[in-house]
Amino acid sequence: MLRARLSEALKTALKAKDDRTVSAVRLIVSAMKDRDIAARPARMDGITDDEILGMLQGMIKQRNESIALYRKGNRLDLVATEQAEIDVIQTFLPTQMDDAAIAAAARQAIAEVGAAGVKDMGKVMAAMKAKFAGQMDFGKASATVKGLLA
Repeated sequence: MLRARLSEALKTALKAKDDRTVSAVRLIVSAMKDRDIAARPARMDGITDDEILGMLQGMIKQRNESIALYRKGNRLDLVATEQAEIDVIQTFLPTQMDDAAIAAAARQAIAEVGAAGVKDMGKVMAAMKAKFAGQMDFGKASATVKGLLA
């Protein structure tokens, strides 16, 4: 489903001559094709939508890190470019969970897995990634789970 949305977004942006959106969607499609090729021996149909969502979140994380560096270097022109790419990428992600929803999901995952301490954090995070791929920032989720298990 995401593949179709990306293809349609690229066509629409090309027709509208929206260069920023075309560039950002082409970056997404290129990264997706790279991962499809890497997964090819195991899966001929490419990566799943959940994996695409994870890839998109990774792309946003990379751009946020770049923005921080560009701000330190006083390169506001590059900050604007990176932010524009983030805005386009976010249109393909589901609505992100807020801190309260992340905490509730963490509590639920801890109960489902039966986690007793920090040593079970990997199991809890795996359960959350399987259930909430693309819906939350797993960096925040990891900190929340660690706090709850400590």
